[in-house]
Amino acid sequence: MFLTISTTGSAERPATDLGFLLHKHPEKAQRFSTSYGTAHVLYPEADAERCTAALLLEVDAVALVRRGKGKGRGGAPDAALAQYVNDRPYAASSLLAVALSAVFSSAMRGVCNARPELPGRPLPLRVEIPALPARGGPGLVGRLFEPLGWTVGAEPVALDGEFPQWGDSRYVRLVLEAETLTLAEALRHLYVLLPVLDDAKHYWVASDEVDKLLRAGAGWLPGHPEQRLITSRYLSRRWSLTREAMERLELVRLAETDDSDIEEIDNAVAAETESEEKPTPLAVQRREAILAGLRAAGASRVLDLGCGQGQLVQALLRDPSFTEVVGVDVSVRALTIASRRLKLDRMGERQAARVKLLQGSLAYTDRRLKGYDAAVLSEVIEHLDLPRLPALEYAVFGAARPRTVLVTTPNVEYNVRWESLPAGHARHGDHRFEWTREEFRAWSRMIAERHGYEVEFVPVGPDDPEVGPPTQMAVFVTVQEAKAA
Repeated sequence: MFLTISTTGSAERPATDLGFLLHKHPEKAQRFSTSYGTAHVLYPEADAERCTAALLLEVDAVALVRRGKGKGRGGAPDAALAQYVNDRPYAASSLLAVALSAVFSSAMRGVCNARPELPGRPLPLRVEIPALPARGGPGLVGRLFEPLGWTVGAEPVALDGEFPQWGDSRYVRLVLEAETLTLAEALRHLYVLLPVLDDAKHYWVASDEVDKLLRAGAGWLPGHPEQRLITSRYLSRRWSLTREAMERLELVRLAETDDSDIEEIDNAVAAETESEEKPTPLAVQRREAILAGLRAAGASRVLDLGCGQGQLVQALLRDPSFTEVVGVDVSVRALTIASRRLKLDRMGERQAARVKLLQGSLAYTDRRLKGYDAAVLSEVIEHLDLPRLPALEYAVFGAARPRTVLVTTPNVEYNVRWESLPAGHARHGDHRFEWTREEFRAWSRMIAERHGYEVEFVPVGPDDPEVGPPTQMAVFVTVQEAKAA
């Protein structure tokens, strides 16, 4: 996947100023880890008269298939034809747009600390993309870019040069030229319109995509004649998000017409309502799911195994139905932070009697942990090396043996939906592994059968129909308890 940005200059205004704007030195070849691959930035030519910056994105096609089946929600039809052989590594798409945003983020925002006068200066620009999917053909390419000040060359690519009678493919060789645009404007145009022309995204389109669209579309999208098509395609035709974006774009247009602030136009909803509509963080959703599971089990004496800095312990103490809460962690530093968080030194006597923090390793049996109603292993197992899991299994399910055990762990299949997570990377640097839903369920069922538990599975967070929820939770109940219920 390849893109070049060229400019021309003179001795007074050298073309190599492009290097300052992009924050990439023309004499260096640099590489960056991005979602689904490695981006390389290099300069095939760089002198006072002409400078060209090239972005080469090497896509990890195997990771693309294994982590996301090569498609986003409702996504890329290319991957429906074949898993490992498709155009994703070669044709410009949302993969390239994300790489542009990651590698040239400062340039896209119009920031240049070294030469602050440069970002606002229009440049003679030429952008070339050798393979761009264009669903709508060269005509649509023109309708999208020409109103923004570009001269557009969109040459159709033949299906096969040896068989001209087969006609043209859906790809074009794109050449854009402009004299009146800044580099930041050009990059924002590309960031939005490349996935629009491809009409497919490689990641889950969530509500934050509306904010991304409006940020990148500031100054040009509200007045674009193809605004509705751009908005709908960029948001993967999710009608609720498209409607929200169109409403916000209309507010921008009205504000510009009246020379007013958007807040003055949109004064029908209080600021408090806006804050309530922010998505709930996954960590909060996870704690809420755990609390709901413990309440459903009727647990009053609870172990938080691997309690870390005490967030769950703190949440448990807020509910008086949990009469005893014990946090266990191997890290003395984590327990010290948890103690500070809970304000144990200032806690009232009655409240202090409900909580204990213990140092201990979950790889060893511990008599202090016997006799509790429930135990929680929240985002713990993935921090252990796989050979040590059997020791934890016996210490918790065999020796301590609480009536109910709740285990949460990341669902690696959902990682495809994290746009900023590079291909093949775990969510946290300390994760020794991350399991698919099937792997986690197989492990859980094996434990349940071996130690006399029954197990069921609960999704935590948005349950994507293709890749499942971001967090998976197993609820273990002893067979005797399950029969009694």
